[in-house]
Amino acid sequence: MRATGIVRRIDDLGRVVIPKEIRRTLRIKEGDPLEIFTAKDGEVILKKYSPIGELNDFSQEYAETLAENTGLGVVITDLDSIVSVAKLSKKEYKDRSISRELEDLIENRVSILAKDTRVVPIYREDNNEYKKQVIVPIISTSGDAIGAVIFVNKEKEEIEESDEKLAKVAAGFLGKQIQ
Repeated sequence: MRATGIVRRIDDLGRVVIPKEIRRTLRIKEGDPLEIFTAKDGEVILKKYSPIGELNDFSQEYAETLAENTGLGVVITDLDSIVSVAKLSKKEYKDRSISRELEDLIENRVSILAKDTRVVPIYREDNNEYKKQVIVPIISTSGDAIGAVIFVNKEKEEIEESDEKLAKVAAGFLGKQIQ
């Protein structure tokens, strides 16, 4: 673990303030849920909670099934990083932080079908080697935007309207899995 050199005291209600620099770096905003863990050596670990991350194995299998049936690359994200990848390089995509542009689309609940327009980078430093793209936000049953289902095509073939509908169905299904 990396030391930050910042020390905070616990107040009389048991609260501790996470410094602004750390919140900004980890993209933690007011109201974001955090998981609290303890380590054997007495460390207390705070981790940003990801409902999609809870479905990690399930979302990976779902992404692989979607990729097999569409022939497209499939990426499933939470609000911070890429959770599942199929028919694309896992080494290149998995666990990467999503791009600011993608984060904005998710937060604003915007779906896109990019054919001849500029595609949205999926992760920071993404080189946009794909030609076509569908992005659909995942909305939980409580109405919170929690991630995205993304189909990408590196070839020149079109992404069909049916692929866009399938991405919407996948996002809707994943959203219903989050309680």
